[in-house]
Amino acid sequence: MTILQVALGGAIGAVGRYLTGVATIRLIGPGFPWGTLTVNILGSFLMGVLVVVLAKKGGTHLAPFFMTGLLGGFTTFSAFSLDAMTIYERGQAGLAAGYVAASVILSLAAIAVGLWLARGIFA
Repeated sequence: MTILQVALGGAIGAVGRYLTGVATIRLIGPGFPWGTLTVNILGSFLMGVLVVVLAKKGGTHLAPFFMTGLLGGFTTFSAFSLDAMTIYERGQAGLAAGYVAASVILSLAAIAVGLWLARGIFA
């Protein structure tokens, strides 16, 4: 049953990641991996919220669906790595470094805010 939860969550998360990528290209245009940056930040924020909510509400049995499946399918650290290398290999080392720094710093900030917000709401 746990494998089915992970699989279903992963499928939903992957579709969400794809749609986010399509939407950001339509809104902002190609050339920079805004979709990947967006899902990494949003996924980190949601992970912070879910950790607290599932623990406080006795929902840890749902962690395989939400955390491993849904958010694991949604966040794209492997895609992030490929995007960073692609930018670097295009000869844009500074832009690649900025992308890596923004992804790491903003994702860590997002999970901290998610934890803080959820702990405040579900204290």
